[in-house]
Amino acid sequence: MGVSGTATPLCHVVLYAPEKAGNVGNVARTCAVLGAELHLIRPYGFHLQDREFERAVMDYLAGVKLSEHASWTAFQETLKPGARVWAFSTHAQQLYTDVSFARGDYLLFGPESRGLPVWLREALPKLKLPQPGGGRSLNLAVAAGAAAFEVQRQVGGAGPTS
Repeated sequence: MGVSGTATPLCHVVLYAPEKAGNVGNVARTCAVLGAELHLIRPYGFHLQDREFERAVMDYLAGVKLSEHASWTAFQETLKPGARVWAFSTHAQQLYTDVSFARGDYLLFGPESRGLPVWLREALPKLKLPQPGGGRSLNLAVAAGAAAFEVQRQVGGAGPTS
């Protein structure tokens, strides 16, 4: 599904057990625009043929390299040695703007209703997006987009053209 290529993508956006079709569709659109790869780790709370997913992704899916993984372990088996996976969590102390991203980094986000499980948060470096106005958390698509655009800001690159 989506495009293939050998160039290193801007980044990899990884959604662990996503629950909302619309959010995933919106993240896919962001990935298409930035030249990022999208990884979905099962279980999902929807089907990729869901109307809400199709409505959100519109005609951008053809421009996304999408990989589906049966489990966290299956996803890990696809990582090359030295791959950097950043876990985004409201439990993190370090701001996402305080690290230096590299082209090809993995940005990991948990399910909308509960975030990443503790065992994943403890296993990986954690980053957070600021929420100066309060609230529990940002919408998944907004958080993934903000993080991916920060990678674009730091590493640059033209990405796909319109």
